[in-house]
Amino acid sequence: MQYRNLGQSGIKASVVGLGTWAIGGWMWGGTDEKESIETIRTAVESGINLIDTAPVYGFGLSEQIVGKAVKGIRDRVIIATKCGLVWDKREGEFHFRSDEKMIRRDSGNIEVRKYLAPDSIRQEIELSLRRLGTDYIDLYQTHWQDATTPVEDTMNELLKLKQQGKIRAIGVSNVTIRYLDEYRKFGQIDSDQESYSMLNRKHEKELLPYCAKNNIGFLAYSPLAQGLLTGKVLPDRVFEDGDHRKDKPAFSRENRLKILKMLGEFSSLTEKYNVTVTQLVIAWTFHQKGCTHVLVGARRPQQVIENAGAGGITLSKGDIEEMCRIIRRYEGA
Repeated sequence: MQYRNLGQSGIKASVVGLGTWAIGGWMWGGTDEKESIETIRTAVESGINLIDTAPVYGFGLSEQIVGKAVKGIRDRVIIATKCGLVWDKREGEFHFRSDEKMIRRDSGNIEVRKYLAPDSIRQEIELSLRRLGTDYIDLYQTHWQDATTPVEDTMNELLKLKQQGKIRAIGVSNVTIRYLDEYRKFGQIDSDQESYSMLNRKHEKELLPYCAKNNIGFLAYSPLAQGLLTGKVLPDRVFEDGDHRKDKPAFSRENRLKILKMLGEFSSLTEKYNVTVTQLVIAWTFHQKGCTHVLVGARRPQQVIENAGAGGITLSKGDIEEMCRIIRRYEGA
């Protein structure tokens, strides 16, 4: 496993991190707590020390599971969680409505709002600390940005939490360069977490170069495009109710066939490096300029072992360029 600096924080994190959205069960058809804990433990044993979660993943469930899994090994992990998506307030901006009868026993829709006011952040971090069973969070990130709260107010509160020792580093997620510039007026930003993969390369124009220039860690989430880039989501697979991929155009039979064809063109490289398609795709992602870490979801120990194996791969410049040529041929096809 390779380890890289998390921006200017002084924290070294594994290039492959574990994303725990799916472990929370929300929008993924539920979760198995025992297997999830085993998966997290296996990740740590496999060299992964970066574990990313959020309160909204399962409405607290993901953080609770992470907390149980790292009990007794807290000093071996970098816990990254978030603030700014709330479901118990009317303030802030409406984000989405979710029917979560699968997870919560009460009926009706849950309204999630973007809210980053200082008092809300103070409440959120105490709840996260309790669920995670820890007295500090390594990386605390604003999950989505709230236009109703001045960035200065949000950042000043995060800096206070850092001074109090409740957080070690400050990150953002789902931002624009304008937001990053605004945050950095008031203090140090250590990381930016964004959706980035072979199928979603929009950040190569601005955010990736910006982060590289300003020594900000870039954490890529959904690097496997929610399974599409593993080569294991076959055309005939049927997604169950409660799985958010069920009716997405990206998961149409036609699109799955196209992506499988693209992945098939990487066969000479998987043989050359003696790796799986999943491992090659993960390695390609953290080899892109400006991308420092890759957050990969897993719900079973076997998955996380495979993902962790990508962290030791070093691709040649020529092979990276060849992969980029293949990817471009399929863009918009």
